[in-house]
Amino acid sequence: MASVLYANDEKGEYPASYYAATASALERFPELSGEHSCDVAIIGGGFSGLSAALTLAEKGFDVALLDAHRVGWGASGRNGGQIDGSQRQGQEELEDLVGREDARKLWDIAQRSLACIHDLAKKHNIDYEFQAGSVHADHRRRFVKHSQEHVEFMRSQYDCDWMEFLDEERLRALVPSKAYFGGYIDKQAGHIHPLKFALGLAKAAASAGVNIFEQSEVTEIVDGQRPKVKTAGGTINCDHLILACNGYLGHLDKYTARRVMPINNYILATEPLSEETAKSLIANNAAVSDSKFVINYYRLSKDRRLLFGGRESYRYTFPRDIKSFVRKAMLSIYPHLSQTRIDYGWGGTLAITMSRMPFLNFLKPNKLAIGGYSGHGVAMATFAGQMAAEAISGNAEQFDVMSRVPTPKMPGGLALRVPLLSLAMFYYSMRDKI
Repeated sequence: MASVLYANDEKGEYPASYYAATASALERFPELSGEHSCDVAIIGGGFSGLSAALTLAEKGFDVALLDAHRVGWGASGRNGGQIDGSQRQGQEELEDLVGREDARKLWDIAQRSLACIHDLAKKHNIDYEFQAGSVHADHRRRFVKHSQEHVEFMRSQYDCDWMEFLDEERLRALVPSKAYFGGYIDKQAGHIHPLKFALGLAKAAASAGVNIFEQSEVTEIVDGQRPKVKTAGGTINCDHLILACNGYLGHLDKYTARRVMPINNYILATEPLSEETAKSLIANNAAVSDSKFVINYYRLSKDRRLLFGGRESYRYTFPRDIKSFVRKAMLSIYPHLSQTRIDYGWGGTLAITMSRMPFLNFLKPNKLAIGGYSGHGVAMATFAGQMAAEAISGNAEQFDVMSRVPTPKMPGGLALRVPLLSLAMFYYSMRDKI
């Protein structure tokens, strides 16, 4: 686990990202020291862990949350900030996978995940910089028909009147790039400042009575009637345990690690752009993601920088020059930015599953795992924390719906999953070019 946590970052420090530069960090929470006892212990201070902690504390539970670095330090504070009310897989695929009844329940959960972002921000006065609108852009002309059929399906079967198909002319009016040929817009979706949102959740959780411990890496979990969580400085005995580690799980739980695998993704931020240049990239200030298997995703910041995410790697270490690594993908969409200065470049570790659907599971009656959001985790990770909290409170209905979605083991087990994934992703990256 240490190699995942410390391979690319300084202990206890946020990465040098645009988000860290524009968010006000909270005062440091203490390291765990000595022996403690609580109702619920949570490992992981990202969206999932913070949301679960806040929900449980508001229900009257005594909660302790541990993070190896700082709250919001991992993927929750580094991601593209895009949010929508859908699952990672389309509803057509989910109906085939789990049947129409559960697919409808999964859709309702996804819609609630989007609503919970706004509800939490409003309730706790979090400045999350929400901007409405999300565009899906097809990078191959042959994909446009599928986008049109998908919009028609969602409007007729799921009453999504906020989704509109975009032919080539309408798409390029919003995203003026010759790289795309059509797509659709989701007017309900949008983008936020993810680190500001995570820090807002942490502040609310602490105010609700959650005991937050930073720089407290969990080294061992002892299962039992009252699980024990151990760090170098102390222990916590609890009635219930939530693993909300996502890409930083390591080997704390092998069952989960066989199904949830870490990968790295990267983002750059340009210098602030003129209003004219910004509109030449994304005319309506929406979030954009494209149809590539290794997705390009991007948006404009509040100060009109292009925040462009794309490209992946599967070893623990990041590329030496992240700015150049991502810039290549950016210029394939916007070649006229070749002289634009890149001010920030950073990487982060997320977690994927074989099904690309989240992994929510009761590992034991008093031990839950939530993670594997597969690049679709801002809203879903936040709501997964609430679902886990509800499950511990005795209402596991929504948690059970998510846990019924099949999550196969990664091929090759813990030893061979990385090289096999690298081979598979090389294949898909080649397919993206065809």
